[in-house]
Amino acid sequence: MVDVFAVADVIVKHIKTHYPQDVAIVGYYGSYLQGRATERSDLDFFFIPATPRGKQVELQFIIDGISFDFWPIGWDRAERMSASEDWSTTIIADCELLYVRSDEDLAKFMKLRETISSMGEPSNTLTLINRAEVVVRDCFTSLIKLRFAGDSMDLSFCRILAQEIAATIFKSLALLNQTYYTRSWGHYREQVNNLPIKPDQLDLYLDTMMFSHSKDEIMTACEKLTVDTLHIISERRNKLKGLRSYHTWMKGYYEEEKGMLNKLLTACEKGHYETAFFVATGLQDGLARILYAAETGRWPAIFDLGEYREYYHRFSYPDLTALLDPEDFEPLRIAVLQLIEQLENHLRTEGVSLNQFDSVADFESFYVSRI
Repeated sequence: MVDVFAVADVIVKHIKTHYPQDVAIVGYYGSYLQGRATERSDLDFFFIPATPRGKQVELQFIIDGISFDFWPIGWDRAERMSASEDWSTTIIADCELLYVRSDEDLAKFMKLRETISSMGEPSNTLTLINRAEVVVRDCFTSLIKLRFAGDSMDLSFCRILAQEIAATIFKSLALLNQTYYTRSWGHYREQVNNLPIKPDQLDLYLDTMMFSHSKDEIMTACEKLTVDTLHIISERRNKLKGLRSYHTWMKGYYEEEKGMLNKLLTACEKGHYETAFFVATGLQDGLARILYAAETGRWPAIFDLGEYREYYHRFSYPDLTALLDPEDFEPLRIAVLQLIEQLENHLRTEGVSLNQFDSVADFESFYVSRI
C-alpha cells in the first residue's frame, strides 16, 4: 500500500527548496482526513499558488496503481468556494494544511473559513435562497435535451442526463439549507436525506432516476423533482419577512423610465407598432416587478409565473399590452398618459421625491445645492 503522506512530504520538501515564495498553501482533504481511506484511495491534495511560477508544481501521476492529482486552486476560486459559489466548499472548510508560506497567507485562508462558518446565519438566508434558485436553471437544459431527444434517445444517455439533474438538485438543496456536502460521488443522497428542507418525494424520484429502465419514467421523475425543488425554494423565500420600501427600490426609477415612456408616446403618435410592442410590454413588466419588490422587499423569483403582477393590478395600473393594436394606437397613448400621472402620484404618496425641473436654471439651482 502506498504511503500517500510520504508522497506529500516529497512534494512539500520540493516546494520549500525550489518554490518557497511561489506557493502559499498546501492542504489535503477527503477520505484520509475523514478516516475512510481504503487501499485504493488516493490523497486528495491541492495547493494555492502565490505567483504564476508556483503553478509549475502541479502534477498528475500514478504510483503503484494509485492516482494522484496535485492541483492548483487560485485564491479567487478559494474565495468562491468559501462563498458557496463553487461546488467544493468542503475543500476549504475541512482540509488539513501541510504547508503555509507565511502568517499572512494563513490569516487569509482562515478568513475564508470564517466566511464558510457564517453561511448558516440569517443574514445569508436570502442570498443563498436566490443562489439555490439560479442553480436549478441548469436542470432545464438537461430537461430540454430529454424532450428533444425523444424516441431517438437510448437509456444510457437518459441516465446521464438524469444524473446531471440529480447533481444539480443536490447542490441547490445544500444552498437552500445553508450548508455544504463533505462527501461527493456516491454519498450525496445520504447527506441530502439529513437536510431539513427537501422535496417530500425525493427518494421516490431518485429511485426512479437511478433504477428504472423506462425512459418515460426517468424523464417524468426528473421533471417532478425539478418542479418540486422550485416550489420549496419559493415557499422558503415567501416565509422571509421583507422590508417594504419604495425609497429603496424606486428612488430614481421614474426618472430613468421617463425616457421609455416618451419613446412609447412617440411610437403611438407615429404609428410604429414594433417599437410600441417591445416598449409597452417591457415597461409594464418592469413596473410590475419593481412594485412587487417595493411592497415585499424582494425581487420576484426567477421562476415566478406572473404572480409578481399582483400589485400592478391591485393599484389599477393600465394594461398596456392588452391595448396593443396596429390599427388603433390612441387607446394605448391615452393609457400611457394615465400611467405617467398615476405613477407620479403613487411615488409622491410613498415619499419618493422626483427630480423634475421646468428649466436648466431650475436644475442648476438644485444640482449645485447638493454639494
